[in-house]
Amino acid sequence: MTEAQALLERSLVPIVDEVARLRPGGAHIIDVHTHLGLDEDGMTLDPAGLIEMLDQVDAQQAVVFPLHDPERSPAYRLPNDRVLDWAAGSDGRLIPFCRLDPAEQPVAEAERCLGLGARGIKLHPRAQAFGLAGQVEPIFALAEEARVPILIHAGRGLPDTFAAELVEVANKHPGAGLIMAHVGVADQAVMGDGLRDHPRAVFDSSWLSTIDMLSLFTRVPAERIAFGSDPPYGRTLTGLFLLLRTAACLGLSPEVQRHMLGGAAQRLIADEELLPASTPPAPQRLLVDARLIRLHTGLMLVFGSVVGGTPALEMLELARRICLDSDPGPAGAAFARILPLLDTAKQILILEPEFPRRALLPIVVAMAIAATEVPQQPALS
Repeated sequence: MTEAQALLERSLVPIVDEVARLRPGGAHIIDVHTHLGLDEDGMTLDPAGLIEMLDQVDAQQAVVFPLHDPERSPAYRLPNDRVLDWAAGSDGRLIPFCRLDPAEQPVAEAERCLGLGARGIKLHPRAQAFGLAGQVEPIFALAEEARVPILIHAGRGLPDTFAAELVEVANKHPGAGLIMAHVGVADQAVMGDGLRDHPRAVFDSSWLSTIDMLSLFTRVPAERIAFGSDPPYGRTLTGLFLLLRTAACLGLSPEVQRHMLGGAAQRLIADEELLPASTPPAPQRLLVDARLIRLHTGLMLVFGSVVGGTPALEMLELARRICLDSDPGPAGAAFARILPLLDTAKQILILEPEFPRRALLPIVVAMAIAATEVPQQPALS
């Protein structure tokens, strides 16, 4: 383990402790959005690595599917077989979904994989550059007939027509469970409103911005949200921390939290009804500390700098200075927690400039603290 990796792990010890404190008793945690294998972008994760992430937060299971594997042709057959084999040897901890390419015999591959034990389907219209209109309806029809869920990428890089097309095809096939990845940032409004009455549609929480997550809770019932973290791009610990912080901020009941953390996934996979939908729990207008929102915004810029290769250290230093406010007011306690995380990120960027993404984990955790430290209340008019 390098010095930077050791720094990172030490910085996460209090985060692990807080996750344990926030977790409601009796929760069966299922990370509904995880990948295994090799991606053509170089990212990789094996079953042992994923199970280590699950064990860190005492998560019981994960839904698994292939990455955008260089050996995906034809029809994702080889990556799907690898995932099925890994899941079969996991003592039930890994729940396999098959990944499909609508251009390469998707129905035949889905039928083959479901016959071998797959419990659902994964679609990624950005990575494989396919549209929904006309191309995925046979897949939804099969999922409805087989009573299995479809998890679909609903994050960045999608066309303007994506959300409306997804709403149309999903509502034609209400018996097919639907998990919209990445809190539906492709278009929360269209998907949230258009699928409000769909009996088996949920959003997963695999996204880096707690503000986007809070926005989802203003539009979608908590019973229609499921925990996901997106390894290897995300980490189960970080994703769980963001969702639990948001749930605590909104005062969600233990029963609803247990449903989000694993119950919704269990019910979709078992073809059971979800909990009845309640009113979305977050108000449309929120009162938050201006210093903390400023810090959150600064950290988003840092995140973009790390990912995009712009001068991340310069942006990080600006964020650190916000934490050094001589008159922090109610934000002082949060600043005290966040500053060590930013110091860790800074040291990682200095020690290992060739691996800037290692600095993202403490930055994402710091953003979550900044966005949820002060209890959210309806704004005064």
